Amino acid sequence: MRSLFALLGAVLLAACDGTPKFNNVDITGANYAREFALTDHTGARRTLADYRGKVVVVFFGFAQCPDVCPTTLSDMAQVKRKLGADGERLQVLFVTVDPERDTPAVLAQYVPSFDSSFVGLYGTAEEIAKTAKEFKVFYQKAPGKTPTSYTIDHTAGSYVFDGEGRVRLFLKHGQGVDPIVADLKRLL
Repeated sequence: MRSLFALLGAVLLAACDGTPKFNNVDITGANYAREFALTDHTGARRTLADYRGKVVVVFFGFAQCPDVCPTTLSDMAQVKRKLGADGERLQVLFVTVDPERDTPAVLAQYVPSFDSSFVGLYGTAEEIAKTAKEFKVFYQKAPGKTPTSYTIDHTAGSYVFDGEGRVRLFLKHGQGVDPIVADLKRLL
């Protein structure tokens, strides 16, 4: 009986090692997704350091996206509301992978329509490519019926940074808001 209690105690101690257990992919310490330098939809140059003190969610997409992008931004708006007062310490950044069509005016109308605090980021095609490479994000044009009706295939997940600016999580698309809320509460 004593050995059973000793075993149970060891299991409980191992389960309580102080390391947060996340619902999403823990990428703490990754040597990618470390930085960006892009322009926000108001014209201000931004880097990750501008958002220190907040938990930051970075998502790559495009304004004419028919499904993944609006779903992700809508989910993040729900996440922010479910966080209550802690939601004020959450910053969502939407990085366009379509700099040809996603002008600052388009981003200024589209991104904050989900939540007024959300920020759209853009840059030149080269800056977007460099940032996507740093974040290991895939994107590629898929031709449409006309030259301007193309769509873009792209990575559907999001990156989460803690208040110190360290990449911590990769959020899987389509999981619903509750697992995200639980993970962000651990980081807040």
